[in-house]
Amino acid sequence: MYSTDGAEVQKFLETEIPEIDAELIRIIEWRPSLKFYKEEYLKLLSLTVEFIKRMDAGNRTTAAFGKRWVRNFFRNLKILNQNILYRETDIPVIVTGSGPGLEEALPVIKKMQDNSLIIAASSSVMALSCGGVTADIVITTDGGNWALNHIYTCYRNAPSAALAVNLTAALPSQCACTPQLIINDGSFWQNIVLHELGLPSVIIPQRGTVTATAIELALILSRGNVYLAGIDLRVRDIRTHARPYAFDYLFNNGAERFTPVYSQTFTRSSLIREGGSMDIYAAWFKNQLASWPKRIFSLIGNNEVFESRIPLEQTAVKKREFLNAVPVKGEPEKFCKRGADALLTAMKEPKYAENLKKELTPLFFHGENKVTEQELEKAIKETACKEVL
Repeated sequence: MYSTDGAEVQKFLETEIPEIDAELIRIIEWRPSLKFYKEEYLKLLSLTVEFIKRMDAGNRTTAAFGKRWVRNFFRNLKILNQNILYRETDIPVIVTGSGPGLEEALPVIKKMQDNSLIIAASSSVMALSCGGVTADIVITTDGGNWALNHIYTCYRNAPSAALAVNLTAALPSQCACTPQLIINDGSFWQNIVLHELGLPSVIIPQRGTVTATAIELALILSRGNVYLAGIDLRVRDIRTHARPYAFDYLFNNGAERFTPVYSQTFTRSSLIREGGSMDIYAAWFKNQLASWPKRIFSLIGNNEVFESRIPLEQTAVKKREFLNAVPVKGEPEKFCKRGADALLTAMKEPKYAENLKKELTPLFFHGENKVTEQELEKAIKETACKEVL
């Protein structure tokens, strides 16, 4: 490897290092290199450590959610009634996360909302609505049950918004009434199912954080500038999210004399800060920005890695329809069986079987090395038919 560009190094490591337990990976240093390469050596070492930390976090997430992701995927196929087709536009895009800094940016976003496309992480919709801003597209990728709380608030605060969803996400049945732009993570097994069902999708790899997916979606939908707000990637004092937030009621309902809301908030913020996940995301964004187009700018209150801070351009461009909702072809109630059958058929093809086994084994049997094709086929059949999250 000759380049020390952050994005190139991360891509190289992702390609060459298999998905194994991060604890089994060891960095073997040759100290004379430090004397010769100096800062370049230290940079490579730092990038490798960041990769291992992110890999470890990803492995733990896969272990906890692998089966649920697949189950969600098949369950969500049943509630697909309208697909969104899009054409590229030139309109500026505002991407919002749910960090505390979003509150500072709300007046600016409100002023420009009629001239910009707003893509909002589902967790930011409640704060946007409180500030008088309505999202155009709500994006969700989280597979956990708690994510449903954010989606429910969307139907109260942004009922007309389109949904951009990864089908592995947790979605309530109400989504059957909403046009959906399907996000495909590019995995072989998802491509097989979506191709079999004739469902259009936009390919965006999993990034671990919905705001990264939202930024990539913005770059796909528009040639205009992309402006970020509420992507703090840090705790501000004891504030972890913009207010109001979908989980506020948990603290309020659980408050009592010896556990007031303030104390609960302090404990939560301390745990998040100590967990280190925000630092991992910040490091990833810092490297990734180098490979993204040079039209991503920071508004107010974002993490320091988004260094460029400029005002929204004063554009006369008005919002126009470039998202087209069309009925889903076929019978959604039969999509689960058709999708599962397509996977099982592909499993019998030698040219496909190896890739499918490599992708699906960690999801169904995380940490197990000796999994037979028969066991994998059984897991596909059982999981595809379950309708619970």
